[in-house]
Amino acid sequence: MEIMRLVVAGPVGAGKSTFIRSVSEIEVIDTDRKASDETGLLKEKTTVGFDFGRLQFGPEMALHLYGTPGQDRFDFMWEELIGKAHAYILLVPANRPAAFRKAHLIYQFMTERVALPMVVGVTHLDCEAAWNAENVAIATGFTDHAQRPPFVSVNATEPVSVTQALLVLLQQYALMSADQPSSSAQF
Repeated sequence: MEIMRLVVAGPVGAGKSTFIRSVSEIEVIDTDRKASDETGLLKEKTTVGFDFGRLQFGPEMALHLYGTPGQDRFDFMWEELIGKAHAYILLVPANRPAAFRKAHLIYQFMTERVALPMVVGVTHLDCEAAWNAENVAIATGFTDHAQRPPFVSVNATEPVSVTQALLVLLQQYALMSADQPSSSAQF
């Protein structure tokens, strides 16, 4: 069986843990702890290591989903997880413009270390004051349509929505793998 490692990254409160819990076939392994900084203003608990979930995706492939913490002080985990990933999704909460810059900084961090297929998942679109996906794209620095990764709307609480986002990510992986020599296209 082949295992594909996917990272779920994004600012604090973007829905990373919820995204993984929505589709994991195992009980999610998490490192949630009581928030001890400004994160406590958004939520009671936060990820301090990583979340791990698993999804059987076909008879011969399993997806291992790794959720990163959102705080800068845990960026060593971002580096560890992204270095072994096959692809990643960057979640951006559409209702929190203050998080857009943070999402862009996470994107820069990742792209400085690896060249991986990626998708931007726009979350919290159902919240009051949420920006539409196009404005989120511009605000997070993805202004060039030709170079922009796919943007998908994601409701992290709905397994169907999360699965659709994962399918787009897997399509990106397949497209990037098709452009690479066959030896590097393997998991």
